[in-house]
Amino acid sequence: MTAARRAPLDLRLAAAAAGAWAVAWIVTAFPDAAAAACLVAFLVAATLAAMSFRRRRPTSILATVVLTAAAAGLVAASIAGQAGPRHPAGITAAADGGRVLTADLVVVTPPRGEAGRFGAPQETFRAVVRAVHRGETIVTGRAPALVKIPVDVTAEAGAGQRAASVVRPGARLRVSARFFSHPREHSTAFTVVATDEPVLLRAPGRWIAWADPLRARFLALAGALPGDGGDLLPGLSIGDTRAVSEGLDAAMKASSLSHLTAVSGANCAVVVTLVSALAAACGADRRARAGLAVGALVGFLVLVTPGASVTRAALMAVAALAADLTGRGGGGLPFLALAVLVMVTADPWISRDYGFALSVLATAGLIVLAPPLAGRLGRILPARLARVVAVPLAAQVFCQPVLVLLAPQLPVYGVAANVLADLPATIATILGLASCLLLPVLPGLAQGVAQLAWLPSAWIAATARLAAGLPAASLPWLPGLAGLGVAAAGVAVVIVLVFTPPGSGTRASLVAMAAGVVLVGGYAGAGTVTMLAAAAHPRDWLVAACDVGQGDGLVLQSGGRHAVIDVGPEPAAMARCLRALGVRHVDLAVITHFDLDHVGGLDAILGKTGVALVGPARSEAARKVSERLAASGTDLRQARAGDHGTLGDLDWKVLWPTTETAGMTGGNELSVTLQVSQAGLRAVFLGDLDEKAQQALLAGGIEPVDIVKVAHHGSADQSSALYEALHARVGIISVGADNTYGHPTPRLLGILQKAGTAAVRTDTGGMLLVGPAPGGRLSVWSETAP
Repeated sequence: MTAARRAPLDLRLAAAAAGAWAVAWIVTAFPDAAAAACLVAFLVAATLAAMSFRRRRPTSILATVVLTAAAAGLVAASIAGQAGPRHPAGITAAADGGRVLTADLVVVTPPRGEAGRFGAPQETFRAVVRAVHRGETIVTGRAPALVKIPVDVTAEAGAGQRAASVVRPGARLRVSARFFSHPREHSTAFTVVATDEPVLLRAPGRWIAWADPLRARFLALAGALPGDGGDLLPGLSIGDTRAVSEGLDAAMKASSLSHLTAVSGANCAVVVTLVSALAAACGADRRARAGLAVGALVGFLVLVTPGASVTRAALMAVAALAADLTGRGGGGLPFLALAVLVMVTADPWISRDYGFALSVLATAGLIVLAPPLAGRLGRILPARLARVVAVPLAAQVFCQPVLVLLAPQLPVYGVAANVLADLPATIATILGLASCLLLPVLPGLAQGVAQLAWLPSAWIAATARLAAGLPAASLPWLPGLAGLGVAAAGVAVVIVLVFTPPGSGTRASLVAMAAGVVLVGGYAGAGTVTMLAAAAHPRDWLVAACDVGQGDGLVLQSGGRHAVIDVGPEPAAMARCLRALGVRHVDLAVITHFDLDHVGGLDAILGKTGVALVGPARSEAARKVSERLAASGTDLRQARAGDHGTLGDLDWKVLWPTTETAGMTGGNELSVTLQVSQAGLRAVFLGDLDEKAQQALLAGGIEPVDIVKVAHHGSADQSSALYEALHARVGIISVGADNTYGHPTPRLLGILQKAGTAAVRTDTGGMLLVGPAPGGRLSVWSETAP
């Protein structure tokens, strides 16, 4: 008997969704042209539709083009309607003026703690700004915003608890804040930085308020469980990753397991499947099962607070339920396309969201590639194991072109880690969710179920740390569009290989050879790019400012020795810079302070650092960073003013912090400040010192220098007197392109100009190299303009 042939994929709605996505991506950058784009798309759709009606048998291609043009027109119309309320002119003008405004906003997501703008932690959440008060004038709109409440706003007794209690999804707040405009294509229109404690105007409705205490109780219950297993359990069950440490988060990413803590299709499938099965066991018919499943899905969305991937997965689940209710099949691809089309039409700016793209691609991989891949693997593996391997491998293959844009590397152990975590993840999700729902009614049973869920959760965490700690956990890949193109070619080769009939031996061999060529080409290309980059820049540099985005990552070299000052917000960018500079061993690392934009890339230097000077560790997160350095074999030392040493031919000395730090609580104010000198060339690195600490540093005496690493990415919180005293020839500003803080600020640039200091910036210049030049001059090399 011959095996039944697989039904062909229905790509008509997928083509329309892809076209709408592309139009949304383009037109969101030019919203003023949205109305014209809408008109053109609808005219094309109408013209082609008229042509198809004239034909007795219109082709499916023509029908697909009509559908795609109509979808594009719908998305363009949505952009035209939303662009104005997203960027009200009155708010944009006030934001550009830097004034403090009073805003009414509706909270969308729960607050999450992160490194703050001025060194202290802050609460960050997404909201929709509904009104802004400018004197007697009220400007209304629907502007999506990223809201940040610095800790100094809620520093007085009890204010932090009050702020946390009012910042809940669905709540309407009033807050005094400064607004910072984003480019028109960004997913949020403004960053809103509060200058005062928010005031509750309206509590969340009952339909959403019930989830807040339940989430809080489950977080407390999981937090009482030991180690990584307890920290990870809320992420696996309800997508709440606030308890996940930086180290565990980095391990989950390095092992390709981070998707397990992003509530998506798997969780929605668990909810729908369980509720449908229970309803069927109780004798419910198809319609009743579908209704109960939808109700449970809505409740689950409220519990986890819907994000892009959750909403997309929920829409797919609803579409699948509708197909089941009507008895119509058609496969999962049209359902995915419908979900994409609905989401891109409702929020066209989501088309530029990497998380959304990865979610859609992963689901497409599961639909298109996983079934035939499992069939091919089933020829050499047991059927169950073949399915377990095929699912993460298919998702990884489809997502890889986008992943290499985010970090140009290939995870070596990602598929193996996903195979080991597959069944435990399902068990932890079901048991964790059950424990959460049992808390209000049977807290004792909920605690027992949570303890059972801890076992698979701890297994997943241990798997992640093991995979991330193995040698060669990732292979370098071509960066940028070249890497994307090679990865996309590799995906095409894999698809052809999987869909090639088993009997076509010659064709399969050729395709397998092509896959090998693509893999070797991407890996070898990465090495070639690194060698060319190393050959392109000068070799006699003293200071390198790595392009790590909105953060600090600097390298010193002298006599074949290397020092690193901070490591940026994530490891990939810092590791890429070290490779380009040919740095294989770090003799001295200086961690100025423990904000994420200075220590997030710690993995780039772990295991290859001799000595590390660290600032005061006054928080649990800071202590964990120090512990990770010490555990990697680094000689860890507390930095104090007066500490000094040599690095090759270079002399270094710590200038700050001193013992005279009264009233300074940590973070930016206590950033380790280093001065270095070599052959008469002197440089100073100010970390994130604010104006108060800079004045104290100046009061202790400061010498003129040739190079200054500008404090805090060029914020306005600077001492003009200090920069005038330093009188540096070059000021290095380590800052991210399109950052939401407005760095570097006009005030800082004016200070440097007044002090006679030439500003060089990583946001416009990429990696920067500064060193000596003949005649006592300085040489400045820029990656974008050598």
